[in-house]
Amino acid sequence: MTNNAASDALYLAIDQGGSSTRAIVFDGQAKIVAKAQQTVPVLYPHPQWVEQCPDTLVDSIVQVINSVATQLGPRCMQLHTAGLATQRSNIVCWDKVTGKALSPAISWQDRRAHQWIKQFDTKNDLVHNTTGLLISAHYGVSKLYWCLNHIDGVAQAHKEGRLAWGPLASYITYQLVGGQHYADPVNASRTLLWNINTGDWDQPLLDLFGIPHGPLPQCVATQFKYGNIKIANTSNPSLPLSMVTGDQSAALFAYGSPDKHTAYINMGTGAFIQCSTGANPVDAPNLLSSIVYKDDKRSEYVLECTVNGASNALMLMEKELGIPYDEAEQRFATWLGRYQDPPLYLNGVAGLGAPFWVPDFESQFVQERDGGHEPGEKMVAVAESILFLLQLNLQLLNKQYVNLKRIVVTGGLSQSDGLCQKLANLTQLYVYRPGECEATAQGLAYLLAGFPGDWPGPVAGHDFRPVVDEPMDRRYKQWELEMNKQLRHYTRG
Repeated sequence: MTNNAASDALYLAIDQGGSSTRAIVFDGQAKIVAKAQQTVPVLYPHPQWVEQCPDTLVDSIVQVINSVATQLGPRCMQLHTAGLATQRSNIVCWDKVTGKALSPAISWQDRRAHQWIKQFDTKNDLVHNTTGLLISAHYGVSKLYWCLNHIDGVAQAHKEGRLAWGPLASYITYQLVGGQHYADPVNASRTLLWNINTGDWDQPLLDLFGIPHGPLPQCVATQFKYGNIKIANTSNPSLPLSMVTGDQSAALFAYGSPDKHTAYINMGTGAFIQCSTGANPVDAPNLLSSIVYKDDKRSEYVLECTVNGASNALMLMEKELGIPYDEAEQRFATWLGRYQDPPLYLNGVAGLGAPFWVPDFESQFVQERDGGHEPGEKMVAVAESILFLLQLNLQLLNKQYVNLKRIVVTGGLSQSDGLCQKLANLTQLYVYRPGECEATAQGLAYLLAGFPGDWPGPVAGHDFRPVVDEPMDRRYKQWELEMNKQLRHYTRG
């Protein structure tokens, strides 16, 4: 373990996760010392639009930082350094003179510009080879272009040389440390403008998409001297921000460096699979090759698969069926155990992700019986659709690129025993859910502590041993057939 981690140093992990902001303080043994959380609203002004107020996001971060500082009291002086994790493909435009936001914080879920980006579909191989990613409206480039061409204040600021834009993490960093304009590798990569081979903005891609270089932040390492966060009314008024990354990337390091034979699945708003490929990226058609950490001594890459519709798909179905949120949450476990023959649900919520990449795929139930299905059955169908999409991607990964031996699950949906057991049964892999699932924050703390060799493993969690579930296997095979039938009506783009 590093000297810092072995001492009484404390580490502040800031996790801006979209619907809520957390600040969690860890000691060098990965124990939580202080914790604060604040909910932040998500806005849906039009179909396929998903936004947040940038000022609200920054204010929520300031408030949770101040809250944990108050909890620490005199121990606030032991805070050694801070790290920030955000959702990766969110973007903001702002005035670099005044610091004022000129656009909403546009979420990764937002697909308002998917028609525009479809015109570049013939360049998908070029984009994939350069960035490791695939052309999709979920990434930042289409959102930046939309802002420049649809928000007068953004266009005017660009004309006058006052425009700054980039990942949400860059905007938050700018506000927290007083005007420094930086982008870490993970969040920069999610703009679709960052070259995975050079580690910098790619001019041919900027030219391809018509994005000006000037307003973009300077590309730096994951670990970098970003600046100092001012903490009011404490004995530690200036705390170095030395780590910025994405939420999924940080979660990968929650219990130390990732194992190459483990699929790490974080099931939250979306469900994201990550499998480590070590110090080098791996080219995989229709899958994502992503950077998760980079400094001057170390690089770490993963193959990644995205299921865009996870808890957001369940919440959408609750709303459509008129099921109160509290009731759905309480009854979900009962539904999973009761309904053994639900309909099939083709899940395109927030766009169909890996390995299909269809932004306008229409979600639908198929094979509904006469008389329909009960609301609980439909909720189980949506839950199973998440698992089916995960299984499809895991099979692809395991067949061609990795040798998977187990799954580690984190995130809000992983708290469902029934869902985890179904995942184990479907994949025929052991599924492990750690006892402490603050994976993003704990991963940040591990990175901040300097990759300590004796970082504690997870608090005793729960193993889900696979058993044969022939009815579910049959539903999965039928779901594959129905998906392929529907996909014939779409062209990827």
